[in-house]
Amino acid sequence: MRRLLIAAAMCLAALGPVSVRAETDLKDLFQREQVTLTKLPGRHLQSLLTEGTPRDRARPDTVKYNLSWLDSQPEPEGGPQWRCLSEALYFEARGETVKGQFAVAEVIMNRVKSQNFPSTVCGVIKQGTGRKFQCQFTYTCDGHKDVIAEKKAFERVAKVARAVMDGAVGGLTGGATHYHTSAVHPKWAKVYQQTARIGVHMFYRPNYRTASN
Repeated sequence: MRRLLIAAAMCLAALGPVSVRAETDLKDLFQREQVTLTKLPGRHLQSLLTEGTPRDRARPDTVKYNLSWLDSQPEPEGGPQWRCLSEALYFEARGETVKGQFAVAEVIMNRVKSQNFPSTVCGVIKQGTGRKFQCQFTYTCDGHKDVIAEKKAFERVAKVARAVMDGAVGGLTGGATHYHTSAVHPKWAKVYQQTARIGVHMFYRPNYRTASN
């Protein structure tokens, strides 16, 4: 049975995104058979099986980049990966517009999909943490305690995180894997291609392009 399940996972990973029902059924099968999810092939499928399937997905044609739409969305839920993304948006972009928050979340997900970065949301966000000047997201190594003091702001970015992880939006940043605010001028920005500017953030991708990024 385990070999059949892994073979099924390989086929689904090769095909790309699968239906909500298929994700749920396959996840239940793996749990019953106690197959180790981290050993599964396919970055997309690993992420889906680890995080679970939400009950309500926002469709791309229903997303509106404003607070009214965001506040109308159901209370989000999820596992560790969703929590990591929610916290990153809170500390990195809670003062941005709704569209700007979606864009920052998209960059993180673009990294997850790229072979040049860790294959999980938490892995991407925590990459380099603890090594001086090597953290990828400033809040993870700025020496300040990460305290979520603005409950409403966190609730909103958590909804953004849920929608982005569910694949409700995409294409805001032109495939960007990097960004910075207008207040700084990193050296890498001189050699990377700028793909978008949303709010106070500029978005970039490396000048090389591959099938995985």
